[in-house]
Amino acid sequence: MHFYFANGLFSQADFNFNAQLAAKIRKLSPEIDLYLPQENAAINDKQSYADSKMIAAADTEEVLKSDLMIAILDGPVIDAGVASEIGVAYAKEIPIFGLYTDSRQQGANNQRKLQALAEIAENQFHYLNLYTTGLIKLNGEIFNHENDLLKAIRDFI
Repeated sequence: MHFYFANGLFSQADFNFNAQLAAKIRKLSPEIDLYLPQENAAINDKQSYADSKMIAAADTEEVLKSDLMIAILDGPVIDAGVASEIGVAYAKEIPIFGLYTDSRQQGANNQRKLQALAEIAENQFHYLNLYTTGLIKLNGEIFNHENDLLKAIRDFI
């Protein structure tokens, strides 16, 4: 089974996170063929050169041959490349599992946090683009814990 791993890859933190989660996913089953874009040096070795068409063609080819997309939704906003990849996967009816671990989603029952929503500039929660998350939910699921994501991948296989 071919899986596509979508996340930003330009900071050392993202690069390391991607590598460690990809290793856990690969350990789930020998049937998993996981495409992790940062491992594609032809387009992502930043000492080298790849133009926008080369990057779009290479990653889109991998998305289109995937049986499942795993999309990381963390960050100040969903990474622009990840959002584009989600759109391609949705349009081709490829199931999408999102991972959203932002700690600001906690406290949904805290009345003070809920009341603060009525005050200007006091939103205690993080916002994700509803169109992009809607595409995932229409053809997949969003998890807020890594272990839940890994279980869903095992069940998917």
